[in-house]
Amino acid sequence: MRIIGLDPGLQHTGWGIIDQDGSRLSFVAAGRISSVASRPLAERLVEIHAGLNVVLDEHQPDTAAVEETFVNKNPTSTLKLGLARGVVLLTPALHKLEVFEYPANLIKKSVVGAGHAGKEQVQMMVRVILPASNAGSPDAADALAVAICHAHHMGTLNRWGAKDFREAAR
Repeated sequence: MRIIGLDPGLQHTGWGIIDQDGSRLSFVAAGRISSVASRPLAERLVEIHAGLNVVLDEHQPDTAAVEETFVNKNPTSTLKLGLARGVVLLTPALHKLEVFEYPANLIKKSVVGAGHAGKEQVQMMVRVILPASNAGSPDAADALAVAICHAHHMGTLNRWGAKDFREAAR
């Protein structure tokens, strides 16, 4: 199973791809898609969409996992991040991939063991779990963490017939 993890952002959207064979995880690729801050919002969203299309076409993942975003104190930033997240959810769905969502605390807990771990801890554990990974940015490391989280939890979700843990709890 090939999994793409996605860490949505308007400035930088991280992506990370792993292969899962039973309980064995192996690194495939990682990076980030950046939009040009001086461009209009619609053009920035197109940049994210186009960049994700290239990654999806090149690596052909079987499933996608996306980090849920938290609400910022600044409502304008929250809305813009929500738009970027919409593109990140839509693009793999247009590629006929099943898209799963995970809260940030669950991702951190799955990778580090603590739901309030810092970015540095997440990056370090991603390197431990995927020694071949070359996540050159925190965004790419976060995306790999999303993919790792999904690999750890998708068996449970599949057994429950749920797309996320909130649905499974109903």
